[in-house]
Amino acid sequence: MYYGNIKKYDIANGPGVRTSLFVSGCRHHCKGCFNAATWSFTYGQPYTPAVEEEILKSMEPDYVTGFTALGGEPFEPENQRELVKLFHRIRERYPKKSLWCYSGYTLETDLAPGGKAYTEVTEEMLACIDVLVDGEFVEEEKDLTLRFRGSRNQRLICLPETLRQGKIVLWDGK
Repeated sequence: MYYGNIKKYDIANGPGVRTSLFVSGCRHHCKGCFNAATWSFTYGQPYTPAVEEEILKSMEPDYVTGFTALGGEPFEPENQRELVKLFHRIRERYPKKSLWCYSGYTLETDLAPGGKAYTEVTEEMLACIDVLVDGEFVEEEKDLTLRFRGSRNQRLICLPETLRQGKIVLWDGK
């Protein structure tokens, strides 16, 4: 897996101050994408154990409220197998910090069994995430007033509640 950037003081991709990892590789190629350079699976630098430790260390301060994975596309099958390991390490080390993930794939179709991005680790990955922002960016639905998303079609899904209830539960902002 490659990554394009690590932001250690990100306030745009989830509540509070976060560490954000922009992974490389995306097949969506959304018109108007803010990060088209990350479409290539070899953009940026290789993701290594040292990079993972850098991410985990950056989350130590109390003022860091969580971690966000985006890209690129974290749920490309090529990225899931590495990210699920990172997600588990974050959960183990920082159980009270939130974990967000952005995906152009939709939960009930693409990330469900038989979906185009479903792998043997997808459910394990989803179980680690607090909020999934799903759906492709749609330029015609772009809205700069939206909180933590770029277009109106995208949803902020509270994954623990969604998985528990078996139906989509949107994040309430808390």
